[in-house]
This record gives sequence, C-alpha cells and structure tokens, in this order.
Amino acid sequence: MNEKRRVTRATGIIGSATLLSRIFGYARDMALAAFLGTGMASDAFFVAFRIPNLLRRLFAEGSLTIAFVPVFLERLQNQGREDAFAMARSALRLLSAILVGVTLLGILFSPEIVYVMGFGFADIPEKFDLTVTLTRIMFPYVFFVCLVALAMGILNALDHFAAPAVSPVLLNIAMITSLWAVAMITDDPALRAMGLAWGVIAGGVLQLALQVPFLARQGLFFWHKASLYHPALKKVGLLMLPAVFGAAVHQVNIIIGTLLATLLPEGSVSYLYYADRLVEFPLGVFGISAAMAVLPSISRQAAAGDFEAVKDTFGYSMRMILFISFPAMVGLIVLREPIVALLFEHGRFDAQATALTADALLYYATGLWAFSAVRIVVSTFYALSDTKTPVVMAAIAICVNTALSVILMGPLVHGGLALATSIASMVNLLLLLRALQARLGHVGLMRVARSAVKSGLASVLMGLTVWAAARLLIPQEAHSFVLLLGIIGCIAVGIACFAFFAYILRSRELGSLVAGKRSKARDTVVEK
Repeated sequence: MNEKRRVTRATGIIGSATLLSRIFGYARDMALAAFLGTGMASDAFFVAFRIPNLLRRLFAEGSLTIAFVPVFLERLQNQGREDAFAMARSALRLLSAILVGVTLLGILFSPEIVYVMGFGFADIPEKFDLTVTLTRIMFPYVFFVCLVALAMGILNALDHFAAPAVSPVLLNIAMITSLWAVAMITDDPALRAMGLAWGVIAGGVLQLALQVPFLARQGLFFWHKASLYHPALKKVGLLMLPAVFGAAVHQVNIIIGTLLATLLPEGSVSYLYYADRLVEFPLGVFGISAAMAVLPSISRQAAAGDFEAVKDTFGYSMRMILFISFPAMVGLIVLREPIVALLFEHGRFDAQATALTADALLYYATGLWAFSAVRIVVSTFYALSDTKTPVVMAAIAICVNTALSVILMGPLVHGGLALATSIASMVNLLLLLRALQARLGHVGLMRVARSAVKSGLASVLMGLTVWAAARLLIPQEAHSFVLLLGIIGCIAVGIACFAFFAYILRSRELGSLVAGKRSKARDTVVEK
C-alpha cells in the first residue's frame, strides 16, 4: 500500500476511535463538573490523577510505543515473525516485573510525590491527605496502562489501530459508572473522589483485557514460552530512556503548570484541567492520531534506507496536520465560552468557573497547531532511531515554559500558565524542524510553509464567519439544548466555510482528503 494512503487510512481509523473516546471523555468530565465542581475534592483528584497520567504519557505512550515500534518492525522484516513475536512476549514479562516494582514504590512514597507535584497543598492538611489517598488508590493504573501501550505498539506495527485507540472509552465508562454509583450514596465530595479513583483502576483492567483477543487474532499469545530478556530489548531500552524526557514535553509542561497553579487561588488547577481536556479533543483526534499513524510508515521506510520516501511522508503528514489543526484552533478560540458552558456548567460548576476556564482555553488553544505538529516531528526522529535530538530540544522548551510560567502567572494568573505552555511548544517545534532539516537535508519545509499560509488564511476567514454566526445562533442566556443546537450550527457553518475558502485558495490538502474518502469508499465496495 502507498505509504501516504496508509497514513491517511490509519489516521482516519485512529481519529474515529479517538473521537468516540473523547465523546465519552466529555461525558465523564461533565459528570466530574456536576458532582465534584471546582473545589477541594476536584483539585485533589486532578493532581492525584495527573501523577499516574504523567507516568502513562512518559513511560507508555510517550516513549515505550515509539521506542518499541521501530525495533519490532526491524526484527519483523529482518528476522521474521516468530523472532519478533518472541521479542514481544519477552517485553511483556520484563515490563510486568518492572511495573510491579514501580507501582509498589509509588504507593509507598505517595506523600513525597504529592508534596513535589502539589506542594501548594502542603499548607492545607485535609487537601494534602486526600490527594495522597487518591494517589495511592490510582497508582496501580500505571501497571495496566503501560501494558496497554505495549499492546498498542505491537498492534500498530501490524497495521491494526482500532482496538488500542478505542480502549480509552472503557476507562471513561468505568469512571462515569463509579462516580454515578458513589454519588447516589453520598454527597461528600471527598468520598465521591475516592469512588472515582477506584473507577480509574477498573478502567485500566478493562483496557488491557480488550487488547488480548486482537493480539491472539494476530497469532501472538503472551502465555507461550518466552525468556525474560530478548537481545532486541536492549535497543528498545536505549531508545526509550531518553525518549522518556524527549517525547512528552507537552505533558511535562502541563505538569509544571499544574504545580504552579497550586500556588494560585483555589480552583485554578481545575480550570487548567478542563481547558486542557478541551484542547486534548482535537489534539487526540488529529495530532496524536496522525503521529501514531505515521510512525510505522516512516519506520518501514527508514528500515529500508529510503530516506527520500521518509522526507516525502513527513512533509505530507505535516501539511495535513496543519491543514486540520489551524481551523480547529480558531474554532476553539471563537466558541470557547459557549463550549465550556455547554459541557461543564452544571451543578457545582458555575458561570464564573466557565469564564475562568474559557480564559485558560484561549491560551491553550493558541498552541494547538504546535502541539499537533511536534508529535509528527518527534515520531520522525524516533523512526530514525534518533532519541538524543528530541531530548535536547525538550530540555530547552521546558526551561522556556518554566521561565515564562513564572513571569506570566502574575499578570494573567492561570491563563499565563496556559500561554507559557503554548509558547514553549512553538519553540520546541521550531528547534526540532531545524534539527531535522540539518539531519536529512531539505524536508520540504517551504512547501509546508506555503500550505500553512493557505490553511491559516482560510481558518481566519472561517473564524470571522463563525464569530458572526455565533451572534445569531447562540443567545446570551440559553439553556443547554438551545446552546447545543447553536454550537452545532456554528460548527457546521465553520466546516463549510473552511472547505469553501480552502477550495478558493486551491489548497492541495483539501483535495488529498477528498481523494482519501473516495479511495476508502472504493476499498469498501471491493471488500464487499
């Protein structure tokens, strides 16, 4: 299969599954907003949940997957299927042993971890103790979700993307169910948060269980005989160690923001969390999906030594991700307040919380295009087995984020923390692009820039149209159903306008998407 077509197809599959997951994720967040609000219990839960979530992003999705996939594909091409599967079984055994130790240490040292991650809570004993308790309950989630990440890497390398992408739906369902069940029993926000924490563990178990039948369908049975160590795992480890730091700079920056937000007025952590969740929607559906899809393709091309193809696939992916992320960014900025109100303004989440969350969303959304594009560039470096460069650039970006956070949190409060994260991602992207061009030569950045100008202009024109439409379709005081209809109408207007303006500007990416849809339709007919 042509790699561009393969990337587009895989991105569509992952994006569709991620869209479903995000829908359930918003249902979860609506329940969180209604039952926990933005007080002590919600702040404690979000800080506690960020700890295993950070480890998931750093050691699982952020490094394990992108370190494992190139090595697995190399063994698959050069040594055969049986050797690659033996490597996968060994990886499961070794990773399980490591994760048991990490989980036990995390539970034991939860007070110290919480003190570092939320040191602003130290002066409020009740809040600090609740955060420690929630951290201890949820830390075993790391064990399950890291094994899910390993399964995801194996399945993605074998061109199966749906099951890993849809598995977060099960986590969201488990969290919603547990929160609803506990809310029926008690009005105490702290007890509700504890019930929610147990729902996270149940979700981790369900996510891992979902992967097993799909791995078995590929012929990979983890219970078959295998050693604890496989020679190829050394290379995975060498790639993964620096990747822990380099691949998840965005998440590290988010954690820095959370840490500093504990020094701000109560509720600041929650405002940043809800705003970040809204940015994660297009980032997950488009940015992360594209990065996951492009990694196996570029890894195959790099393993074959076809670096011209690597550059071609990279340029295509960058143009497509900017074509999609620019209008998503503008749409979030224009419709930020009605979207926050629709999704979260229920129960304990009031109009003031909506306004403050919308402020954070404005500054996070500004960097959406950079968050998405960084994923593509980092995946390209790891497909080339280069882990050092992303580490160096990530270190610089984290320093920029920390300095700007301290400077901007004074005048802009929690909004300054969000803006610092966006600016740091832009710096990270520019540094990575410069380094990639130095390594591979011309990678088509001028063509990417020309495409980005067209996409940006079409997005600005779309944004002005949506702003005008919102004045007509979304009343100032509207109940949820009217608000929903108004937002849907504005989104429909936005999609139509962006497509129209992109067509007028002769954007080739619009043609690629249309051609991809037609190709998929033809494939469906042929299969039938």
